[in-house]
Amino acid sequence: MDDIEIAQAIEDNAAELLMAMGAAGGGEQREDAHARWTIGGSPIDYHNAVVGASGNNVVAESLAALKKHNVPGSWHVGPSMRVDGLADQLTAAGFTSGGPEPGMAVRIPELIAPRAVPGLQIARVTDDDALAAWEGTLGQGFGEGEKEARWVASVYRKLGYGDPWRHYLGLLDGTPVATTTIFLGAGVAGVYFVMTVPEARRRGIGAAITYAALREAEGVAEYGVLGSSPAGRSVYAGLGFREYCTIDLYEWTPTA
Repeated sequence: MDDIEIAQAIEDNAAELLMAMGAAGGGEQREDAHARWTIGGSPIDYHNAVVGASGNNVVAESLAALKKHNVPGSWHVGPSMRVDGLADQLTAAGFTSGGPEPGMAVRIPELIAPRAVPGLQIARVTDDDALAAWEGTLGQGFGEGEKEARWVASVYRKLGYGDPWRHYLGLLDGTPVATTTIFLGAGVAGVYFVMTVPEARRRGIGAAITYAALREAEGVAEYGVLGSSPAGRSVYAGLGFREYCTIDLYEWTPTA
């Protein structure tokens, strides 16, 4: 894959994940020549997502759908969606910029092993009981906390525990402390929901669980990809990831 193909795979993997999760949550799905979105299936703005747009009226149409379902939502503007004037249209419609997220990738065979974390065990989630522990862990510090974790876990129960979904739980001396999900889509392994509980941070656990999960995907996908927070960029760079693109996030929340 060349750099342009990798950037496209980063964008496409995230779009496929969001569409699949939104559908499982009962969202309104649109996939046509002008727009691609899932809206109404989640209480979380990130997951009521516009992930593709080429028509002139898509901003207004997406806003109408968000208002119809009375949910917060977002536009995930990757390289294929950037056109002149789109940012101004979104801002005029009441969307606010959450800033760019670095889109990063690494060839899985070229991952750099992080330092070992004594007492850390990383286990694949394969049933509802393990997913309950994963949910409880994610809710301690990711995104919108328990609200987001509860919705994500409810969707994952519907989607099941086989490919393209792989969920992992990190346990430190037997106590759940970290999560991640690998989504196999667009020919790559996407890394999502990397979270370490606050009291166990700064020990290298996030890097360790990301590395272990991607190593298990070797042979299924050549590249691991992710959208990083600016703060997480250095952690992933330490594993061998490099930036190939940015994804601009624009968010909208209904007025009371």
